[in-house]
Amino acid sequence: MTHSPLRLHVPEPTGRPGHETDFSYLHLSRAGEVRRPPIDAMPADTSDLAFTLVRVLDDDGCAVGPWVPQIDPDRLRHGLRAMMKTRAYDARMLIAQRQKKISFYIQCLGEEAIATAHALALQPGDMCFPTYRQQGLLLARDDISMVEMMCQAMSNQGDPMKGRQLPVLHSYKRAGFFSVSGNLATQFIQAVGWAMASAIKGDSKIASAWIGDGATAESDFHTALTFAHVYRAPVILNVVNNQWAISTFQTIAGGESTTFAARGVGCGIASLRVDGNDFLAVYAASQWAAERARSNLGPTLVEWVTYRGGAHSTSDDPSQYRPADDWQRFPLGDPIARLKQHLIGSGAWSEAQHAQTQKELDAQVSAALKEAERFGTLQGGHVTPLASMFEEVYKDLPAHLREQLRQAGGGD
Repeated sequence: MTHSPLRLHVPEPTGRPGHETDFSYLHLSRAGEVRRPPIDAMPADTSDLAFTLVRVLDDDGCAVGPWVPQIDPDRLRHGLRAMMKTRAYDARMLIAQRQKKISFYIQCLGEEAIATAHALALQPGDMCFPTYRQQGLLLARDDISMVEMMCQAMSNQGDPMKGRQLPVLHSYKRAGFFSVSGNLATQFIQAVGWAMASAIKGDSKIASAWIGDGATAESDFHTALTFAHVYRAPVILNVVNNQWAISTFQTIAGGESTTFAARGVGCGIASLRVDGNDFLAVYAASQWAAERARSNLGPTLVEWVTYRGGAHSTSDDPSQYRPADDWQRFPLGDPIARLKQHLIGSGAWSEAQHAQTQKELDAQVSAALKEAERFGTLQGGHVTPLASMFEEVYKDLPAHLREQLRQAGGGD
């Protein structure tokens, strides 16, 4: 018997510049049609939920189905404001980078619902291990200063990290925001370890791990799933499937003929696939996963289906690899517009309130940037002093570092 030559399959996106994307590959479910299992469901009993899509808001902005969360209008208004604040912050920081005030920036345009709604579902003391696109976890809080975040991005004299981190790689222990790493996937397994430590101590705090669709191809992702399953670690494993890595479509990471949520089920972990642009669905799924973790029922893997509306970073030009209007055509829409429609439809919001809130937030962000610039910008100097790199590392500075400090002009 003669066989044809062997060949490899190389996945390709369904759209390229000049050719509209065919989004039928997403396999969407209708709002309200996906079942909500009990909190104590066995992981194998969630296998169908790894291939459907949990949705709450329908096309008219109405909340329907078993996943409709118990959440009061004030909290929803806070969530909408947090998304608007995150988008306004991102837009202003992008301009600051173009003005050479900072070296680098990463937006979360189109993904605001995932971090902000998730933040509202967690409790004080829980620890998030985010990637560089979850600034909404911080901006959803009222106790985190935008000025301080901006100073970190500028690496200026007000930078709480003293210039030791790349821009947007924030670290806030008091806010349960573990130091962001530029090395992808490392924090997934670190989050599982932190969750295991919490259980060993008999604490009640859970961990929330974050990863993008592309980084799921890293070995740390699979190691994290194994440890989380074996030890039933109290952790939420968040996979943000925003369709594109830097310039690589999500199918290259294995999302072509299956889902990223299915990897959780295959490892014995309860798994959900959720509309990441539906604030109510994100909140409900986050609550469900958090309750499982806090009840010693083990980890949950959640695939958030969304779309990276902007460039991967300010160093990227997405027009080179995908259609320019992709985000406008993405079938799950804009998370801010969808929650706004829901609140207006329920009488809890209005167009006038929305416009006024947008105006206020734009003014707050601009004022915060002006304040942050007083500590210096990349363009104007006043960056963190070189000698500060030696501070708060050792209790007693070793001789070889004292010599380096002297050579840097910071010591005798």
